[in-house]
Amino acid sequence: MKALVEKINAEMAEFTKEAAAQVEKGNKAAGARARKAALALMKDLKEFRAVSVAEAKK
Repeated sequence: MKALVEKINAEMAEFTKEAAAQVEKGNKAAGARARKAALALMKDLKEFRAVSVAEAKK
């Protein structure tokens, strides 16, 4: 679970960097990368939720 949390933190940092580049600099390609990072982040957050619930049930 620790590795999953580290992965989520890394993806969040990537999303934040790319979203900032889009908003502040108007970089359209950064917007596409931010959306891709957001999708990966959502997937991992759903996985975290499932793992967290399973751990709570033990």
